[in-house]
Amino acid sequence: MTAPDGPGAADRARPPVVRGSSRTSPRPLRGSGAPWLYLAPALAVLGGLLVHPVCQLGLISFFQYTQAQVSGGEPTAFRGLGNYTELFRDPQFRQVLLDTVVFAAACVVSTLAVGCALAVLLTRVRAVPRLALMLAALGAWATPAITGSTVWLFLFDPDFGPVNRVLGLGDHSWTYGRFSAFLLVLLEVVWCSFPFVMVTVYAGIRAVPAEVLEAAALDGASQWRIWRSVLAPMLRPILAVVTIQSVIWDFKVFTQIYVMTNGGGIAGQNLVLNVYAYQEAFASSQYGLGSAIGVVMLLLLLAVTLVHLRLLRGRGKEL
Repeated sequence: MTAPDGPGAADRARPPVVRGSSRTSPRPLRGSGAPWLYLAPALAVLGGLLVHPVCQLGLISFFQYTQAQVSGGEPTAFRGLGNYTELFRDPQFRQVLLDTVVFAAACVVSTLAVGCALAVLLTRVRAVPRLALMLAALGAWATPAITGSTVWLFLFDPDFGPVNRVLGLGDHSWTYGRFSAFLLVLLEVVWCSFPFVMVTVYAGIRAVPAEVLEAAALDGASQWRIWRSVLAPMLRPILAVVTIQSVIWDFKVFTQIYVMTNGGGIAGQNLVLNVYAYQEAFASSQYGLGSAIGVVMLLLLLAVTLVHLRLLRGRGKEL
């Protein structure tokens, strides 16, 4: 067989070339505003629901804004940092701030300990006990805070509560003492908060390769050592999320304190910042002072979140 003759033989053997077409996939447009167009609806909702109220909160905190100004009887007076100066000079505010920080820290540590322990337990039990524990935990999580607080008050009631009868404490009042009232509220907060930690950490543990855990067990590591040296470092991003969420939730506890201690306890011995801000703003009609307390809470939560994220990034764990 001979090759085809003629000058057009080679050209006929080549595939046709279509002018103006490209066989490569289109490249994403870097630096364009397309991502912001997709985010615009969500940003608009967040701006209306979050940014505007926060700006109004900060604005009111710089004014003398009481019931007289709300009703129009007196003009609004600009105080600058006067509300903040009055707050930090008030010994009650400093005590409430300290109590809030200590109480929130205890709630966060207890919630993380219970949630992580039960998450590890879920990986060790069979399907039926696991399902029962998950349903019970989700039931506690879904219970409204005011309902859960009322139930816990009944359980620890000095006259009719079953806890005192089982423990043989007679008519002991858990809400009368300062520390026992805080302990009672802490137990209720942990009860309604640990399911979020448990479910999230359990999902993270299930994503860890089984070979890693088997290798640690073959090396003779105990369950505590496996958690501390293997699981905790691998779950650090998840633990960061649940820690930040727990700090935010527990720092701004309101319903449990207000319901279980009847508005802050005897002579305000169980006040936290959220309840204290409510009393100043609505019970005393000092809206400017209550707004200043809200701004202080916001700045503290932002500081805790930023410091926690910086520490994580410093360890080389990007979220």
